[in-house]
Amino acid sequence: MKLLLLLGLVILAECGMVKVPLRKGESFRSRLNRLGLLGEYLRNNPYNPATKYFPSLAQTSAEPLQNYMDIEYFGTISIGTPPQSFTVIFDTGSSNLWVPSVYCSSPACTNHHMFNPQKSSTFQATNTPLSIQYGTGSMTGFLGYDTVQVGNIQVTNQIFGLSETEPGSFLYYSPFDGILGLAFPSLASSQATPVFDNMWNQGLIPQDLFSVYLSSQGQSGSFVLFGGADTSYYSGSLTWVPLTAETYWQITVDSISINGQVIACSGSCQAIVDTGTSLLAGPSSPISNIQYYIGANQDSNGQYVINCNNISSMPTIVFTINGVQFPLPASAYVRQVR
Repeated sequence: MKLLLLLGLVILAECGMVKVPLRKGESFRSRLNRLGLLGEYLRNNPYNPATKYFPSLAQTSAEPLQNYMDIEYFGTISIGTPPQSFTVIFDTGSSNLWVPSVYCSSPACTNHHMFNPQKSSTFQATNTPLSIQYGTGSMTGFLGYDTVQVGNIQVTNQIFGLSETEPGSFLYYSPFDGILGLAFPSLASSQATPVFDNMWNQGLIPQDLFSVYLSSQGQSGSFVLFGGADTSYYSGSLTWVPLTAETYWQITVDSISINGQVIACSGSCQAIVDTGTSLLAGPSSPISNIQYYIGANQDSNGQYVINCNNISSMPTIVFTINGVQFPLPASAYVRQVR
């Protein structure tokens, strides 16, 4: 899923897998709700998670950020020599790395850690502009190259974005500094090579593979593991699902059902495995159908809510993917907010 944390790491072999801890914290939505600002924000910035995956809905051609409203898992990287630390989202729903810079005067930048290229002996500037869109404005800046450290992995000559403007209130209240995209190069703005691809190209990891473990219920121990998968975090065998596109991590979902009745995704649908949001998002009609079957109702902010006392009696939702059924109990698909 929000505070700066020092990276721990586990070295399993030379050029081995590297485990980067993640911290589960307060989401942007929860923070606005706690501050009494959520209702006003949603009225002024209608929330459409689809803009991240269909950029035309955001009237831009780049990476809409409003979908990060519900992200709760963050980790820390460093950039430059000597290293400057940043809290980032490890996001499988985008491909660029960017952080705030000292050239940015927007309130959202001054409220976060800012990269100072003049303090890095390994920084190389470019004249290539970068623009990443979100609901009420855009992050604009330019691209540069420097050493990026993720765990104990030092990725040299990594291209990344340095923000110059971050207008609007979204990034001001966000609990992260920047984003480290883990999707495919074809999705990257300005043809920037993603960090993970450079890890592999530079021979820094043993397998062209990363895995993510996200703990729940406030437990610690979440991490991204670069170079493999840790067998101690799952039982049985892994289920491999073929991708239908190498942009996002896009797959086919066969159906979504409750008690054997298909309630959404009839005849299959396309889905994206995205660590950049903590929600199950989809088209309004099937999502409304799911909400109906679990007994959820809309509140004054247009959010679907249920009585938490009903969780134990709510149905299990079954996602069938590549012929395998993945049951999701109510304790997993309901986010409890105090």
